Amino acid sequence: MKRHIPNIVTGLNLFSGCIAILFAVNNHYVGAALFVFLGIFFDFFDGLLARKLNVQSNLGIQLDSLADMVTCGVVPGIIMYGLINDALGGGTIFVVENAWNQTMGWDGLKIRPLALLGFLIPVASAYRLAKFNLDEDQQTYFKGLPVPANTLLIFSIPLILHFQYNITVSNLFGNVWFLIGFTLLSCYLLNSNIKLFALKFKTWSFKENRVRYLFLIASIILMVVFHFIAIPIIILLYILVSLFTQQSIS
Repeated sequence: MKRHIPNIVTGLNLFSGCIAILFAVNNHYVGAALFVFLGIFFDFFDGLLARKLNVQSNLGIQLDSLADMVTCGVVPGIIMYGLINDALGGGTIFVVENAWNQTMGWDGLKIRPLALLGFLIPVASAYRLAKFNLDEDQQTYFKGLPVPANTLLIFSIPLILHFQYNITVSNLFGNVWFLIGFTLLSCYLLNSNIKLFALKFKTWSFKENRVRYLFLIASIILMVVFHFIAIPIIILLYILVSLFTQQSIS
């Protein structure tokens, strides 16, 4: 029974992702974010439990990636599709040429083709997860932005719009070209060769985990001060700190 405990937690990650999909397809982005964050919480603890219980297995690795594909791949893709779709059908804040705003319909379903670019995120996430499973070097560090971190980056947009709305935020996140550029940047970061330190603690020693502790403290301070606007700042800080500490990442 002990060896199945981490897999049960992984299943909770997948279950949370499925519920998040229900919220996302109905444009309830805050509800989707809540269950995605819950899924990421379970994702963190399934690996931790497997190590603590000494029951790591190849099955667990594959299950973890499959669950992440739904929670941190499909759901942010739906969110980005919805954001681009909303931008294409927006009001007077921005102007989109009619050629990019054509819709296709099947039995009442209206699809704006340009919004489908949001689904590049699940594609890039799947490729990232597959590479991770085959790359034995990525046990102590990550090569490219981890899928959960990318999910937080994507979800920062609807959360900022909902909780910290102002005209500047609306103009920026309501711009279809910004959203498309954001999508392409996200896909690049997922599969880049940038070495990023992993938030995995082998010991609780401050000396051995100085960068991790300082990063976590800085992240908490940023969240307290800037709230959800802090999320993209934290992701940028994560990349910059990793670049400046390349020699210590191994």
